[in-house]
Amino acid sequence: MTGLHTDEEPAEHWRFACYLQALEAVAEADEADLVAAVLRDQDVTMADSAVGRHLDRRAADLLTDPPFTAWARTMTEVVADRDFLARRLREWTLLRTITLGKPWVAEDLTSASDWFQRMAATMQIVASPEALELLAERGRTRRVRNAASRHLRHSDQPK
Repeated sequence: MTGLHTDEEPAEHWRFACYLQALEAVAEADEADLVAAVLRDQDVTMADSAVGRHLDRRAADLLTDPPFTAWARTMTEVVADRDFLARRLREWTLLRTITLGKPWVAEDLTSASDWFQRMAATMQIVASPEALELLAERGRTRRVRNAASRHLRHSDQPK
């Protein structure tokens, strides 16, 4: 509680909502500057969370589109000193690589975060049998292994 009344919303909640709204509406040309401005907020955890949501939304929207590469490169420069955000961008790039059927390294997949492994195992856009087989066998959690196995079984069925 930061206000005099217990039902008053803390300032960081208000800023978080404003950041999310601004990030959703930002023009592509101004995106990097806005992300950098949000990351200068005094509440590092809140700023990282707002930017993380934005990166997830934008990466999902751009995943199979050619502009993804330039966007990810730009965002990587902006978030370079934020370990979590930089890792999330690397994992979105790996997800794109697998989705597009480009070469990838098994260790990158098996050492990726639980979040990444869940995304790769459950996204219908990931059609790489090799990636799904690897996750079914060596995914970090039972949830990932089961999801990858289900995805493989469903992709084997005739359409």
